[in-house]
Amino acid sequence: MIRLVILLFALASGGAASWLALGFADQPTVEAAEVQQSPSQEVLVAAQELARGTTLEEPHLRWQAWEGEIPPVFISRSARPDAKESLKGLLAQSSFVAGEPIREDKLAQRGAGFLSSMLPSGKRAIAVRVTAESTAGGFILPNDHVDVIHTVARPDSSGKDGKVVSRAVLSNIRVLAVDQTISEGADGTSVVGKTATLEADPGQIDIIAAAEASGTVSLALRAVADNLEAPVVETEGSRPGVVRIVSGGRLSMIEVPSRSGGS
Repeated sequence: MIRLVILLFALASGGAASWLALGFADQPTVEAAEVQQSPSQEVLVAAQELARGTTLEEPHLRWQAWEGEIPPVFISRSARPDAKESLKGLLAQSSFVAGEPIREDKLAQRGAGFLSSMLPSGKRAIAVRVTAESTAGGFILPNDHVDVIHTVARPDSSGKDGKVVSRAVLSNIRVLAVDQTISEGADGTSVVGKTATLEADPGQIDIIAAAEASGTVSLALRAVADNLEAPVVETEGSRPGVVRIVSGGRLSMIEVPSRSGGS
């Protein structure tokens, strides 16, 4: 009797298993949906740190994946697959860090001279004689902004030394180079030279040239926060014998006494 019960239970279990297997077999097979992945976009970036003035070579550049919309100023591989070859030989007008996207507006053709390629349209470059004392102790570097100070000793009516006049003839002028150096050293050290090349408008060239011919020219280093101010030109007839001093963001005027006592 027990054997019969076991046999019937085994037959029932086998039938149930067969019925379940047939039920699942009748169901349509669900195929895994293929995930369509859009091909990744790539932009041209600096393969290493590039200093200002570097001549681009193919090892300096590489393609890097880019997520999202590519800004128009960047160079995409889909639009310009030959960019690494076509940009070879151009000059970097500004420095690039490794992985920074390359922008053509920061590059220049190698022409008659690198300095001319650095100048924005409508600007001029003029060199002035400087010393360490007249360039904030030699701490003025290329790409700094300065005020141009003109100092001259004006004789009095008797022909003797009169008042020493110092005034800022130009403000917020960019320094392009110190001697032949167009960028600061890798360690950030100062560049002390005999000439400083300034970026100026055509109308400012004669002001700088006249100031250097009639006296001495000094460069006053400006704070980075003040570089957005519009350049100011000091006219020839403004306050002779007065020195303008800027300290802590405040402008003060002081009278310069005569260097000789007279009669």
